[in-house]
Amino acid sequence: MALQVVQVYRSYGIRLGVIISRAFAATSSSGPKDLVVIGSGPGGYVAAIKAAQLGLKTACVEKNATLGGTCLNVGCIPSKALLNNSHLYHMAASQDFKMRGIEVQPILNLSKMMEQKDSCVKALTDGIGMLFKSNKVEHVAGLGKITGTNEVTVMKDDGSKEILETKNILIATGSEVVPLSGVEIDEQVIVSSTGALSLSRVPKKMVLIGAGVIGLELGSVWSRLGSEVVAVEFLGHIGGMGIDMEISKSFQRILTKQGIKFMMNHKVTAAEKSGNSVSVKVESNKDGKTQTLNCDSLLVCVGRRPYTENLGLESVGIKLDEKGRVPVNDKFATAVPNVFAIGDCIHGPMLAHKAEDEGIICAENMVGGAGHLDYNCVPSVIYTHPEVAWVGKSEEQLKDEGIEYTVGKFPFAANSRAKTNADTDGFVKIIGDKKTDRILGAHIIGGGAGEMINEAALAMEYGASCEDVARVCHAHPTCSEAFREAAMAAYCGKAINSL
Repeated sequence: MALQVVQVYRSYGIRLGVIISRAFAATSSSGPKDLVVIGSGPGGYVAAIKAAQLGLKTACVEKNATLGGTCLNVGCIPSKALLNNSHLYHMAASQDFKMRGIEVQPILNLSKMMEQKDSCVKALTDGIGMLFKSNKVEHVAGLGKITGTNEVTVMKDDGSKEILETKNILIATGSEVVPLSGVEIDEQVIVSSTGALSLSRVPKKMVLIGAGVIGLELGSVWSRLGSEVVAVEFLGHIGGMGIDMEISKSFQRILTKQGIKFMMNHKVTAAEKSGNSVSVKVESNKDGKTQTLNCDSLLVCVGRRPYTENLGLESVGIKLDEKGRVPVNDKFATAVPNVFAIGDCIHGPMLAHKAEDEGIICAENMVGGAGHLDYNCVPSVIYTHPEVAWVGKSEEQLKDEGIEYTVGKFPFAANSRAKTNADTDGFVKIIGDKKTDRILGAHIIGGGAGEMINEAALAMEYGASCEDVARVCHAHPTCSEAFREAAMAAYCGKAINSL
């Protein structure tokens, strides 16, 4: 049955293939499955829908009360709602609106802001349920555990069990917050990223343990709403792994100007809670000197780790790697050929869009496809203001690899649309191969960088050169013209609108 669907899918295109696959899809949820997906985050729910569209009888197991995993419930989506709305409030409360000829006296209604965040989360998580129904994906509530190479046992909240027989199993269990020794999270005063999304009041002073993506995003939210924010970072730079150092330095300068304070090359050794306040012990990595920071909200954001415990992997012969990840091959198959894994619980960056692509490719490969994912073309974004985004190699990586390269940069201060928007912080940086001119990396700090980076990802996916981008006509006036100008500078040494 599945083979017939795939033949039609390949011969007549996606739309006709989907129509026919739905016609073949089973209408009953009983009986053996072609695929059981454990986890309904961005990777899991997308994989389940794609598999069903390709004619596979599919079920998706989710332990939480709502679908969507960390991203939709307590990650990407609620944080972006707060980032957007806190930015608007900050513009109104600062001199920004007044400079634009808009004079207002804003009043922060935090509960209303949280209500708007929660409503968009609910709309999107409910939307997955509707997508499951329309694509005939069976939603099975409970904790999924692999109890055989062709069997998943679902533990229900009421103590009962449901056994699902299946040809294939896909692990898409995502990740969880990394705990920090000596710091006990209560999600009220000492919080993880989950608690930081639902604070009932604006802290007077917030300390961040970690100045990576999560810390900077949530730190920005509460800084804009009135908190005094101090970030304690173990490394010597902000933005986490993979960020270009030139971008990182500029980023830190801008955020410092916005009011966030940084303690670089420091670590937190302990935190003691007393009522609604916390004493945080901090130690320098360089000279060992210690000091105590007092705050009324401590945000622990030192990273995430794969959620791979209690899945029954050992029972079928799957061993985790040294980082607790599920080892897979280029088809996302584990040591057991019909058991697959994607997303945060395998190698690669812990990004929702990376998990989505892996889910689609994995499902296609199950029915005979030959898809693959070029991890070098997976973009990363930090959704502060300005945004920071990058794809491909940084200068530091290319130097380590001994690759000769050229660099083209263009500041938003010289971009007409950025000027009219009164939003000129940042620049675009394009790195090209010195011999072939092929784009090796793109790094952007500025308004809308998260949207703009996708032009770079597309260009790199198709092997474009800096000249290719420089010769593409871009609409004027747009911020994306800065991307073209940077590509021009990398290819011929100088942009048009630069002095």
